[in-house]
Amino acid sequence: MPGRECYHCKQWIEDGEEHDCWTTTEAALTQELSDDLRDAWERLRETAVSLGDQRIYASHKSIMFSRKSCYFFVRLKKNFLELCVFLGRTLKAPQVRRSDRASKSKVYHIIHIKHRDEVEAPITEWLQEAYELSDVLVSNTVKVRAKSKHKRKSNRNSPR
Repeated sequence: MPGRECYHCKQWIEDGEEHDCWTTTEAALTQELSDDLRDAWERLRETAVSLGDQRIYASHKSIMFSRKSCYFFVRLKKNFLELCVFLGRTLKAPQVRRSDRASKSKVYHIIHIKHRDEVEAPITEWLQEAYELSDVLVSNTVKVRAKSKHKRKSNRNSPR
């Protein structure tokens, strides 16, 4: 039977068969978590939902939390939840495994969570900060774009 192997998920796909390994659901990603990781995931999700209006969706192997843009996401690993939080500053804390600049205004921080009890301060405070920062960054972007449009218009009218 002719077909091909998907280079992402390594699944065999018959000719003419539709395949989209990028589309997944939150339930599909969380179904094989251990009890401790499932409890930690549920607490993390509850904490994020309590922050306010947002979109939560699965994308490939991550679950994304976003307002206008993603402010954190979770990769569900076999032995831990890998949390990636976007903040406007670099954190110096033992929970942070790694951090690096994601853009001019954001720094990503990688945090591993293995148990429900780890989803408390300071991690919950960082999630709140990231949630609030995402709103500030969007409003600043709108202001910068408005100013740059105004400058372009005024430059066109100036004599050369």
